[in-house]
Amino acid sequence: MSTTTTSAIAAAPRSLRSRIFNHPFTRAVVAVLCVQVTFFAVLIPTGMLPKPYRQGWPMLLTAVAVVAAYRWYVRKLERRDVPELALRGAGRELGQGIGLGALLVVFCSAVLLAAGAWTPTGTVAWTVMLKPLPEQIMVAFFEEILFRAVIFRLLEKSWGTTIAFAVSSLLFALAHLSNDSFGLLPAVMTAVASATLTGAWLVTRRLWLPIGLHFAWNYLFDAVFSPPVSGHPGRGWIQIATAGPDWLTGGGYGVEGSLVTLVGWGVAAMVLVAAARRRGHWLPKP
Repeated sequence: MSTTTTSAIAAAPRSLRSRIFNHPFTRAVVAVLCVQVTFFAVLIPTGMLPKPYRQGWPMLLTAVAVVAAYRWYVRKLERRDVPELALRGAGRELGQGIGLGALLVVFCSAVLLAAGAWTPTGTVAWTVMLKPLPEQIMVAFFEEILFRAVIFRLLEKSWGTTIAFAVSSLLFALAHLSNDSFGLLPAVMTAVASATLTGAWLVTRRLWLPIGLHFAWNYLFDAVFSPPVSGHPGRGWIQIATAGPDWLTGGGYGVEGSLVTLVGWGVAAMVLVAAARRRGHWLPKP
């Protein structure tokens, strides 16, 4: 057997392994595991500390660890820089995201108040607004890295923007399946929320805009108002009593199960997607 033939046979398994590992689906699985394992590896042990010693910082530490894990994955396995988390321009994009999230909160709250679906019943100590802050920072960073920077971005490499957009929205909705009072309208609303957040990613191809949007929405409804958020009990400063059909109030799932929210986020999704298309960020299937 010639030396050339022997070398070709020896190289074949390495070539096959390289093709398998470099496939976007394989990389997506590795990236998801990297982020998820880091998330639980930091959050669970710190959450087992006595309550006086785990006030807020475990959530912030988890957010930092998830960012570090994603950066490690990109640099070591994809062998590139991480412009999606670059600090230049981050403050501006984060502020824009927070502004958009606050605008959606104001719109939905105003409509629900005007319709009589919400009635303020009083307030509690303003300090309750501090407790949700670390948690919602962690949630925004973790979910946006996982669903936008990992799942959507890597699926888009194989399937193009349209299919990755639909699949990631479905997966985001399914991830909330175990939440209390999850049903058809909350599922549709959650998928539309994912579409909006993905649209925010597509506009800049960076994480700061969707992180700001995600954080502002969750924090303002969790810390300022007190309807249920994604099926979790409200704990905000302004106490709210709800009245009316579930399609309007969101029922036990909260404001994210309301048709009003679906309309607001749906309009935002269309605006962001249109902006991404104008910038040429909507990619065809490779």
